Amino acid sequence: MQYYDLCCRYRGRMVRINDRHGRTHVGRILNVTQRQVFIQPMQGGRGFGYFGGYGYGYGYGAAYGVALGAITGIALASLFFI
Repeated sequence: MQYYDLCCRYRGRMVRINDRHGRTHVGRILNVTQRQVFIQPMQGGRGFGYFGGYGYGYGYGAAYGVALGAITGIALASLFFI
């Protein structure tokens, strides 16, 4: 449950989540359950949304869930935008 606790601690903050499928999710944590973390992806700029692709400018897309069991790493996204 280390990722559950970490996601709870980072709720409301921008994070970068890597999953076991090789995907990187960058966005704001909206909610955390015992099974999933719900993230509102950053779109455009350096952000990568779940459904792929980069766009122009910055903004947020529709929130989606990432299974806690699929997470292989999580870090505050602010560390990557300095």
